[in-house]
Amino acid sequence: MTLTQFAEAARAIGRGARARDLKVPTFKSPPRLPVDRTIRRTTAGAVVAVRVKGRPFVAVAADMIEGVIVANQSSGPDALRVRGAMWAALGFEVVAATPAMARVA
Repeated sequence: MTLTQFAEAARAIGRGARARDLKVPTFKSPPRLPVDRTIRRTTAGAVVAVRVKGRPFVAVAADMIEGVIVANQSSGPDALRVRGAMWAALGFEVVAATPAMARVA
């Protein structure tokens, strides 16, 4: 994944989150620590730092989406809906894996 793709993904996720009245974290790269992702809460919101170099797009995108989940303190069915919405914002087709999951969405 390139930093340009990272920036485009951050914008798409931000648009998707704002459309659902969710808090949009600040996305940056790389994290200060030698890990794939860090999430830091500030008085202004949350900062999600993601390692981009040497990682596939879907891995980086998943970390960014989890940042939205954490920033909004989502859990359970609500977190599933947010994840689906963020993947859709990135252009992925979201399909329920089971009939039970379809009821969640």
